[in-house]
Amino acid sequence: MDLSLSDDQRALQEMVRNFARTEIAPRARAYDQSKDFPRDNFDQMAELGLLGLLTPEAYGGSGGSVMDQCIVAEEIAYACSATALSYLAHSVLVCYNLASNGSEAQKKKYLPDLCSGAKLGSLCITEPGAGSDALGMETTAEQRGDSWCIRGSKTFITNAPVADIFLVYVRTDPKDRNRGLSQFIIERDTPGLSVGQPFHKMGNRASPTSEVFFDDCIVPDENLVKGANRALGILMGNLDVERTVGGALGVGGAQSAFDKALHYAKDRVQFGQSILGFEMIQDKIATMATDIEAARLLTWKAAALCDAGVRCSKEASMAKLFASEMSNRVTSEAVQILGGYGYMEEYEVERIMRDARLGSIGAGTSEIQKLIIAREITQEAFGSLG
Repeated sequence: MDLSLSDDQRALQEMVRNFARTEIAPRARAYDQSKDFPRDNFDQMAELGLLGLLTPEAYGGSGGSVMDQCIVAEEIAYACSATALSYLAHSVLVCYNLASNGSEAQKKKYLPDLCSGAKLGSLCITEPGAGSDALGMETTAEQRGDSWCIRGSKTFITNAPVADIFLVYVRTDPKDRNRGLSQFIIERDTPGLSVGQPFHKMGNRASPTSEVFFDDCIVPDENLVKGANRALGILMGNLDVERTVGGALGVGGAQSAFDKALHYAKDRVQFGQSILGFEMIQDKIATMATDIEAARLLTWKAAALCDAGVRCSKEASMAKLFASEMSNRVTSEAVQILGGYGYMEEYEVERIMRDARLGSIGAGTSEIQKLIIAREITQEAFGSLG
């Protein structure tokens, strides 16, 4: 498998890297403190054609690949993890989802505004009683003529406070736990839909997260994606891409913390010499760099498989698992290398470490990723244990 980047991908990487480090990175600390949504970052990403990177050009997107999306996501995460998180939710969870599963009418109606940044998207799956057990969701939709009445609530929904378009998973067949799910497109001003106040979070504070409530929310049948009781396939089909790009977010944050720690270690003098000359610091640097490169290659491998149309649940979960756990380790070591300064806000590694913690929780916990990997390995080796 050739994991080298093409000339076009290297040009994309360079362009986004320059933009992210010049425009986004200098604002990251201020956004973390204010907890405001980085609208200016999104406006600029829209101008660069990044918001609909995976969306076909016919609907206002850039027609890029999953590898392209990983390249961009890593560079955005390097500059600001919160911006990258909201970007993933919009570009992958909403735009890519609609581009892959929406009807022609739905794609023409919603994707151009989403790709241009005129409207922002949010995906609603998690509920108070349904986190890792997504199939346990209890938000329901009852058909009434040519419309559906939706009742229930969602929680921990990224972008909800600022979103204009919601993709919402609901239960349309109470008797079928596994296949009784449907997905609806719901616009923010739909009567019966309301959004809670943003949560106060440990990290990724500029990526707003809240509850979403549905109180007899009436949605037309034309906003049902693929038909009733068809959403399990949508959900499973999108997870490989979501988790692969999630791996890129972990790599970007870790690389940022590593670079800051490396330069600090070179300049910091103790006992008459740069601490980079101490073997224990060198041990940390070597381990951190190796972990980052391993996570990047796992992510790129999963991206290449996605682009080839190969089912890659195992590889996507491996990328997401390793990159998330690696990012936690690397950012923590970066704080340790900076010592007391690493604990201070102005040196930024403490923010990057706080942001990294979400990686092993969101989009499927590390524990869930391990279960998926073990299941896939078992099936490959034995077919079934049943």
